[in-house]
Amino acid sequence: MSHQESLTSYIAAFVSELYKNGVEDVVVSPGSRSTPMAMIIHEHPELRVHIHVDERSAAFFALGIAKATKRPVAILCTSGTAAANYFPAIVEAKIARVPLLVLTADRPHELRDVGAPQAIDQIHLYGNHVKWFVEMAPPEKSEEMIRYARTVCARAASTALSSPAGPVHLNFPFREPLIPQLDRADLFEMNERSKGYVKIQAGELALNVEQYKEMAESMHAYKRGIIVCGAIETDGFAEAVTSLAKKLGFPILADPLSQLRSGKHDGSHIIDTYDTFLKNEEAKKFLKPNLIIRFGALPVSKPLTIFLKENHDVRQFVVDGGGGWRDPGMISSEMIYCHETHLCESIEVFVEQVNDSSFFEKWDEINQLTRKSLAEINELAVLSEGKLFYQLADQLPEGATLFVGNSMPIRDLDTFFHFNDKSIRIMANRGANGIDGTISTALGAGTCLQPLYLVLGDLTFFHDLNGLIAAKQYGIDIHILLINNNGGGIFSFLPQASHPKNFESLFGTPLDLEFEHAVKMYGGQYELISDWDHFSKVLAGENSGLTVMEIKTNRNRNIAEHRERWDAVSREISRLLEEKH
Repeated sequence: MSHQESLTSYIAAFVSELYKNGVEDVVVSPGSRSTPMAMIIHEHPELRVHIHVDERSAAFFALGIAKATKRPVAILCTSGTAAANYFPAIVEAKIARVPLLVLTADRPHELRDVGAPQAIDQIHLYGNHVKWFVEMAPPEKSEEMIRYARTVCARAASTALSSPAGPVHLNFPFREPLIPQLDRADLFEMNERSKGYVKIQAGELALNVEQYKEMAESMHAYKRGIIVCGAIETDGFAEAVTSLAKKLGFPILADPLSQLRSGKHDGSHIIDTYDTFLKNEEAKKFLKPNLIIRFGALPVSKPLTIFLKENHDVRQFVVDGGGGWRDPGMISSEMIYCHETHLCESIEVFVEQVNDSSFFEKWDEINQLTRKSLAEINELAVLSEGKLFYQLADQLPEGATLFVGNSMPIRDLDTFFHFNDKSIRIMANRGANGIDGTISTALGAGTCLQPLYLVLGDLTFFHDLNGLIAAKQYGIDIHILLINNNGGGIFSFLPQASHPKNFESLFGTPLDLEFEHAVKMYGGQYELISDWDHFSKVLAGENSGLTVMEIKTNRNRNIAEHRERWDAVSREISRLLEEKH
């Protein structure tokens, strides 16, 4: 039996199982050692293959597809530093619980640690940032090894998808010659099990009836409870948690990534301006809870995080259907491992409708007052970062996907994007909170979620310019709102800003770039926004492909605008609470 025949049969069996186990998209970066896998993947009639030259961008592009579809996506690269360039996206996938199958080609064992070119140590390359690592056996065509290839593939896909989802790394050592037999008629023929080699059944974490009943009684006994929802994508959760909150009479502090700020679900108990009013000490005392129930990842808001820590003496439930440990402040009193939607629905059965809504009304009154004050930013005539996010809730179309960059954009979204019924899906890379790969992740999501809007700052845009190639190659429609304040705007809000001697060189880091040239290089349409009427006109346009709207703002004016709004809210709250006393 020839090497080529063994290589082909082994890889074809693995690739066939990829599709049988729910993988529909593969992002491939070109390289020599990965040749046999790449060529056979490209031959599979059901797999969508995306070619991306830059491995760092490729991995984030795959991350975006996986985030949008909630299905495992495979990425393939050659040996050496190509695999190292996957690292940032793998870190994000692990923390954000996104299913990725990382397939790296490698030199065979005899070419390792002997000075061979493009050979690095790829064993456990990503350490604890993957859920599972396998050093694959060299290709063989024996019946046992074909079963091995199929079984590992099935396990890998299941492991990546099982809760909590995350990345899995399979390292493939390939010997030369690397060209497979693509002219075989039986390339993907399943000789044994036509529906896949092994089906892995995975259930959801759940409690028993008595536990639900006990929790319901506990929650009902507390009259000053709040529900905090961070980033969460669980099906049916919005409807379930809002229904439970209404019955309990608890306010829901809804992070923008909770998918609760926009949709057809009941928004009557949604609190969406806490990031502003929890800066006020009097408000925090007035709104002190005696029970906190938390779902999803940690919220974006720092004032909310501080509020939770300050209430460490309060009973706090953390509900996590992935069985993780989302409690960096060590303030939880109960860690509940249960599917979030199922828990809400099961508890509600045992909860009686509350008669006293006075505590919720306190939160609602402060929230409405804050909303009204924050809305005054809409009166600004100059281009403003805060007003931009206030406008988005009104101007984005029904069913849009809004991807938001880290640093200031996600925080401004938290402050100025309030509840609406447009079913706008909000996405961001908030696992490791980095600025790398933002464009690529958004474009990956854009392969299946449209219309797509991306809002990010100039440093984040610059950091992933290579990612724009995907829009050009695959004709992905994306509207990018580029906030250009010529530097790192978020640092102006941090203690570093009080040290002007080296602030600009170390933190402000102005780039002084003309981004129009980069946009045109990738075949995109560019608009420098002149005023709000111009912004509305361009945003509503039916442009296809890549459209970049650059909005130039001033960092110093931006911080003054924010502080003016925060101070105004604080004064209004103090006046209100003084009247109540």
